[in-house]
Amino acid sequence: MFAAYAARIDRDDPLGGLELGERPAPVDRPGWTTVTVRAASLNHHDLWSLRGVGLPAERLPMILGCDAAGVDAEGREVVVHSVIGQTGHGVGPDEPRSILTERYQGTFAEQVSVPAWNVLPKPPELSFAEAACLPTAWLTAYRMLFTNAGVRPGDSVLVQGAGGGVATAAIVLGRAAGLRMYATSRDGAKRARAVQLGAVEAFAPGERLPHRVDAVIETVGAATWSHSVKSLRPGGTLVISGATSGDRPSHAELTRIFFLELRVVGSTMGTRDELEDLLSFCAATGVRPVIDEVLPLDRAREGFVRMESGELFGKIVLTTG
Repeated sequence: MFAAYAARIDRDDPLGGLELGERPAPVDRPGWTTVTVRAASLNHHDLWSLRGVGLPAERLPMILGCDAAGVDAEGREVVVHSVIGQTGHGVGPDEPRSILTERYQGTFAEQVSVPAWNVLPKPPELSFAEAACLPTAWLTAYRMLFTNAGVRPGDSVLVQGAGGGVATAAIVLGRAAGLRMYATSRDGAKRARAVQLGAVEAFAPGERLPHRVDAVIETVGAATWSHSVKSLRPGGTLVISGATSGDRPSHAELTRIFFLELRVVGSTMGTRDELEDLLSFCAATGVRPVIDEVLPLDRAREGFVRMESGELFGKIVLTTG
């Protein structure tokens, strides 16, 4: 079957290890099911995999991709939850939790095999492309907002780095849930787009907000960390799920954190139940993922280049036909 896969690890030139071509189709295994992929979406996790983060060279070649929507063996339209072994389903009792492409072949292919427990019904209201955007970036944003930030309708939230998949999802989901959303971006056009999607205002990085917020959604890391901490009200919550600009800020703001009794919460992906809730939320409210571009799988390299450049707003989706 045709696939986009990591053939080599290159920390300095990750796309140098990306290849497109034929790979073996999944084989049957007890407790697992094979999904015929209709759409899959790119995440920064795929670039990190090409750099060898979470993917050692001995596991290569590895088909990339965490997110997918497609059709299962019984002909049902489904969405794949990409966290494997979260509750032991489909794997041995001692196997640690992993994300697709860390231990098991991913979704950038015509077929993907996952534990049967990891497959959820796709709401008919969502297209395959829309549903394929949800299991990583949108699920991450959903968990950050509604589980880990603990915000309620009427609260205010700052989203750092508007344009990325998680940041864009947080703006749209937060607005739909009755939150007052603020955003930052270096790019004026992205700031304007963030406002169109529901942000009350959008600011340049480091710019002072009109007031301190109840929570900050942080995926940028070192470049925005100090601003995130300074933007919180006393007792506020900073939720971090990524560090695309690096994980070593020049100023950790420790004094401010303990003096104002701020909470810093790490967040990774989400549970199957949260994905089920997210799918229902989108179906019921009309909220839809923001898609930057849809490309056929054989043009996957173009999508990777665009994602690596940061010149996108929303998700890049790959389709198989």
